[in-house]
Amino acid sequence: MAFASTWSAEMLAQPPMIAPARQFTYPLQVAGEEDALARGALLLMVKPAVGETFLATCALGFTSASMPTGVFACPKPDEMCAVAGGYAYVVDTLAPAGCTHLSLKPVTEVRVLEAEGLLLFVGFHALIAWGENGLAWQTDRLSWEGLQLGAIENGLLHGSGWNLMTDKDVGFTVDLQTGKHVGGGYP
Repeated sequence: MAFASTWSAEMLAQPPMIAPARQFTYPLQVAGEEDALARGALLLMVKPAVGETFLATCALGFTSASMPTGVFACPKPDEMCAVAGGYAYVVDTLAPAGCTHLSLKPVTEVRVLEAEGLLLFVGFHALIAWGENGLAWQTDRLSWEGLQLGAIENGLLHGSGWNLMTDKDVGFTVDLQTGKHVGGGYP
């Protein structure tokens, strides 16, 4: 399942021969990310509901094929989420000059939680949820390294995270409305 969107996006293998007048590069100027484009980029030709088509160049976080890359609809129909090599960018397609570069690096998985109205981003240590009004919540650290997500029951996400001291996975439960958790492998 996916959220409804007012935009369309096409992934490009290379820059277009004739580039559109509007072009945006993400991340915006961020300290420590000056060489991000040297790793490569996800190129997207985006057609918003209103306004001209634009080219979005999203820098790869990591070049490993194990890191996710793709385009996702967000709970807010005019927003697009581009994930490029584990870096996640949320762009308002009606005002693409700015974007939100999620702090979770890398994003190892993206899950659409349509019933909860959330786009869920999974990292090695924590989770971030994006809702119709932007960042809904971020969990505290759940694991020393690695998360496994399980079922959702009654608005609670079940999963497990690794505990360094015991070398065992420890179960946790996250409230999908608040991001508060019980349990987990990180004390």
